[in-house]
Amino acid sequence: MRPEEISKPDKPLFPDGTTKLDLAEHYARVAPVMLPHVAGRPLNLQRFPDGIEGKALFTQQAPKHFPDFVERVTVPKKGGTVDHVVASNADTLVYLAGQAAIALHAWTSRADRLERPDRLILDLDPSVDDFAAVRRAALLAGDLFRECGLEPFAMVTGSRGVHVVAPLRRTSEHAAVAEVGLALAAELERRDPDALTTEFRIADRGDRIYLDAGRVRWGHTAVAPYSVRAKDGAPVAVPIAWSELSDDALRPDGWTVHTLPQRLAAIGDPWAAIAQSARGLSQARRTLGLT
Repeated sequence: MRPEEISKPDKPLFPDGTTKLDLAEHYARVAPVMLPHVAGRPLNLQRFPDGIEGKALFTQQAPKHFPDFVERVTVPKKGGTVDHVVASNADTLVYLAGQAAIALHAWTSRADRLERPDRLILDLDPSVDDFAAVRRAALLAGDLFRECGLEPFAMVTGSRGVHVVAPLRRTSEHAAVAEVGLALAAELERRDPDALTTEFRIADRGDRIYLDAGRVRWGHTAVAPYSVRAKDGAPVAVPIAWSELSDDALRPDGWTVHTLPQRLAAIGDPWAAIAQSARGLSQARRTLGLT
């Protein structure tokens, strides 16, 4: 499916005038680097039929009118099942843009082994606008990941924070991965309690960065690499090289659908080989005192 084939391509979705066609062209361009990170994963769709200043629709169940080339996976849930969209081809990404699906949120496991995640994600969510502190926290998290035998990768979220991500061998179920994620967050808080917190209640965080380790629980999702965010300017969640965390010019929303092509043309996908760094959790469990 070509971007120009979507309905109402000239419809603005963002206050700056970024259109549905701009969104579709973005997803067509990034498909070669995005699909390896999302293929096979159930998706939740954040749709804005009237643009980001209108009502947001959070779609888990794939609508019946979606065409056959849009793959689905049936996922059990309490009281029934949900047929999630799976983006396994560029046509699906373009079609979803045509449905005003601006942001795509992906499971940390794949459809063939839903119960076994292959990503551990720590979401660094700042309470105040201090991205230098977020970068420092990400570097500290990376040090701890390595102590635990995990290889850290970083992604700016296109919003305010950073995801620190460890690729995993699919040997542990969600509950076990979540246990390690929570222990990592608790250890980081212990090492820097003035800057970092695991406090769920926003009112109790103060100015500290929230360490959200909940993305790896069954059914929980995280914004997908190269997903657009529903914010003015159409910023994008972008994987970065680990060394870029030391760059004072780095911003969490520094690339948009309009500026990302230059970056991809220059350096490609820093996460292209992420799967080769997959590790198990045995060393992490020992280091964190979980065994």
